[in-house]
Amino acid sequence: MLYWIAELLGFPGVFNLFRYLSFRTGGAVATALLIGLVIGPKFIGWLRVRQGKGQPIRDDGPQSHLAKRGTPTMGGLMILTSLMLSLLLWMDLKNPYVWACMFVTFGFGMIGFLDDYDKVRKQKTAGVSGKVRLIGEFAIAGIAAAIICSQNGTQLYVPFFSSFHPDISYFYIAFAAFVIVAFGNAVNLTDGLDGLATMPVVIASMAFMLIAYLAGNKIYAVYLGIPHVPGAGDLAIFCGAMVGAGLAFLWFNAPPAAVFMGDTGSLALGGALGTIAVTTHHELVLGIIGGLFVMEALSVIIQVFFYKRTGKRIFRMAPIHHHFEQLGWSEPTVVIRFWIIAFVLALAGLATLKLR
Repeated sequence: MLYWIAELLGFPGVFNLFRYLSFRTGGAVATALLIGLVIGPKFIGWLRVRQGKGQPIRDDGPQSHLAKRGTPTMGGLMILTSLMLSLLLWMDLKNPYVWACMFVTFGFGMIGFLDDYDKVRKQKTAGVSGKVRLIGEFAIAGIAAAIICSQNGTQLYVPFFSSFHPDISYFYIAFAAFVIVAFGNAVNLTDGLDGLATMPVVIASMAFMLIAYLAGNKIYAVYLGIPHVPGAGDLAIFCGAMVGAGLAFLWFNAPPAAVFMGDTGSLALGGALGTIAVTTHHELVLGIIGGLFVMEALSVIIQVFFYKRTGKRIFRMAPIHHHFEQLGWSEPTVVIRFWIIAFVLALAGLATLKLR
């Protein structure tokens, strides 16, 4: 909205700052952070009143988690509120990539909200059925992928090979939808400890803030040998808003958490990162930058696969963060060490920008 007003006025005087992505990105970070911090206390209080017993805790999970009973969930609504308001203020709303990302973020958030609501209402850890969730997620991701592909093609870019980018035609839409859905659920699986998913999302958002800016700038893109996607630079603002909203939420989600993100937030943030990666043609790099989330998802897949076939478990408990809890690591130890891993992987992913 602010960008539209500045553009309508012809960017006079101080409004000329709105031409610069860096200024609007900084504004989006600050706005989302401020909104989140301001609305947080009253929002959490409202959730406590409305939910009563809060999020149900698994009886078969780590016993230390039973003390968290009564903590409200659906904190992702706070994230979505600060994120969306910041985006509406600072983004160029004529950009189709912006609407594709907002569509996935809001759509996944609503699927997560329905799941959280069902859990709280029934006081059971099982919410909406997995099949129903996946159908909804793939429908949303497929529409977004089609919008993105209509703008920037169906080529698959491979890290380390600047000249290798095969056009896989309509298969790319299916692949893009899979990336979005897979990453949304990977972040969802990671959200099992206080602050565990929030900070890695912030770190990955900061990495893609840089990637989006570089991919949207032809000079930098050509120099680095990465795909140039006109208009993708605006998604740096989107990433900035995610950073601000994530940090604001982390203020209240730090151990001991006053509120849980819930599927409302984790699905939305994961889906947003997947959509940004698809838009910038850095889907494979997302697997490196978001390697922590990939590791969490793989631990569940491996555990289920081997248990169904052998009756034995590879990990003491899945996702893998619970495995380390069972080994005797305290919750803050697991969280902080996983943050370090997320930071190192983000740096490794960014290194692929030059190694081509």
